[in-house]
Amino acid sequence: MPDASSASPHPHPHPHPRRLPTVRAGRACLSVLAVLGSLLLAPLSQAQTCGSGGGATVCLTSTGSADNIALNWTVSGTVSNVQVYRDTDSEAAGRTRLSTVSASTTRYTDAAAAAGTRYWYWIKFTANGASYNAGPANAVRTTATTGGMRDLTSTQLAAQMAPGWNLGNSLEAIGGETAWGNPKVTQALLTSVKAAGFKTVRIPVSWAQYADASDTISAAWMARVTEVVGYARNAGLYVIINVHWDGGWMQPTYARQAAVNARLTKFWTQIANNFKNHDDYLLFAGTNEVMVDGDYGTPTVEYYTVQNSFNQTFVNAVRATGGNNAKRHLVVQGFNTNIDHTVNFATLPNDSASRRLMMEVHYYDPYNFTLNASSNIWQWGSIATDASATETWANESYLDAQFQKMKARFIDPGTPVILGEYGAISRTNISGAERYRTYWVQSVTRSAKAKGLVPVYWDNGYTSNNSMGLFNRATGAVVYTDLVNTIVNASK
Repeated sequence: MPDASSASPHPHPHPHPRRLPTVRAGRACLSVLAVLGSLLLAPLSQAQTCGSGGGATVCLTSTGSADNIALNWTVSGTVSNVQVYRDTDSEAAGRTRLSTVSASTTRYTDAAAAAGTRYWYWIKFTANGASYNAGPANAVRTTATTGGMRDLTSTQLAAQMAPGWNLGNSLEAIGGETAWGNPKVTQALLTSVKAAGFKTVRIPVSWAQYADASDTISAAWMARVTEVVGYARNAGLYVIINVHWDGGWMQPTYARQAAVNARLTKFWTQIANNFKNHDDYLLFAGTNEVMVDGDYGTPTVEYYTVQNSFNQTFVNAVRATGGNNAKRHLVVQGFNTNIDHTVNFATLPNDSASRRLMMEVHYYDPYNFTLNASSNIWQWGSIATDASATETWANESYLDAQFQKMKARFIDPGTPVILGEYGAISRTNISGAERYRTYWVQSVTRSAKAKGLVPVYWDNGYTSNNSMGLFNRATGAVVYTDLVNTIVNASK
């Protein structure tokens, strides 16, 4: 969202994160020790699942490694016609039979499983003339996502991450992954993003809608997020996952503080445990644009004190899970990710890990140019030729000054900064408008990189007028080639 400081007179009115394509744009790093550490990591497995019938019980366990997925099962009673099935979801309908094995066999190795993809398995057996199933048990064949953590500070890591790209309006969509009009995320898309020159993908994620009343996240949803993270890592990208807007439950008030911190602890404990063996190419970002709904003014002491507590809760929860999470690079946010509020009110959480924190802000100034589709402001900066189509503020000097504030306050003392979102909508209905959008994106990207921020462009998935998409989400093809090249080149 745009800065809502006193210097920014156009607060963004969204109750949901920039998701509508026709009204406003949706926003949404080995040493020997590391190798040894990776050998000590526990394999990715799950508790056994059992099936009973005809006087027999079969209990199945699946374990993923870098080489395969190993299935082991126990048998109580007499069975025959034992078959191994697999699918990419937990529904038995449409599953594929991998093998028929002898009744005395109690293990099977799936060496054909694709790395990074979660699979569900069943053992179908016959007992006393009837067929029964044990399962499903699920596992992921691991990739380079598992391993040790390199001896890198967050500053050293950040230097390898630019430019970045947002997988916006997909996994954070309220109502389901495709509810906001984008297709399901594929390996082809993330492979294309990497091939285009991007080094990082930020994946906004919703969790609350997939959790039960006790805030236990659905196993199927956790598996889907893991699968998409796998796509990104298979492509060679750094990955940032967060708890995004998520329906707006993270209200930074004293009245809501305890409840929000409890839910953040529950969510991040589960997320961190799920990914605890992943290497340092995976980063966690605690929240997104935390603010009191509808209040874009300067935050009160209450508001920023509570929001800072959310950051501390996040760090505590992740570190407590151990494994690679004891040293994982974590990203915390300033109030509403607004630069001025971050500079003025953010406090870095206490952290048991040394120099493994980053700060996140966003940039959408000036709002009328970047996000307001109803505005007649379509030119920007020193190249503008029409004063009536140009804002009188938030030009190149303002942009540089904003990023300089982050450099002085955080980067120079040793805390790198992620520019987690920035972008401007297309105005295909106005001849020549793309020139100014490209210049704005170039200026922001170049200034961010020069000041030490990691620029991560917001792509909402839509490529029609008034949208911010760069790629065809269905095919992975680049749609705005010039804009992509501008971002990549300005990040060098």
